Amino acid sequence: MATSRKSNFNDFLPLMAEKLGGDGLIGELCKGFQLLMDRDKRVITFESLKKNSALLGLQDLSDDDLKGMVKEGDFDGDEALNQMEFCVLMFRLSPELMEQSQFLLEQVLHQEFNFSL
Repeated sequence: MATSRKSNFNDFLPLMAEKLGGDGLIGELCKGFQLLMDRDKRVITFESLKKNSALLGLQDLSDDDLKGMVKEGDFDGDEALNQMEFCVLMFRLSPELMEQSQFLLEQVLHQEFNFSL
């Protein structure tokens, strides 16, 4: 029986957000991007992700998993992740953080514009 990547994924982003605050979390995500990126191209490619993934404890992911991560986050179709695409992907992979973000957005919209989603 195959095990999905998500079942083995420990979502630490909500804890990091709580401890570091928004700016601190973004700073840590930027550091993660720097660790994973191709130094010459200044983006995360499949090759740079495969080469550097062990630095973040991702050495057990298959090539298909790594390619899937790049493809899922690649909004501009260049087969690589720039820093913004990487940060957005990390938020999307964190269901709890996405729920918190949705809740905060709804609060702001309601308070500022008396609007509900």
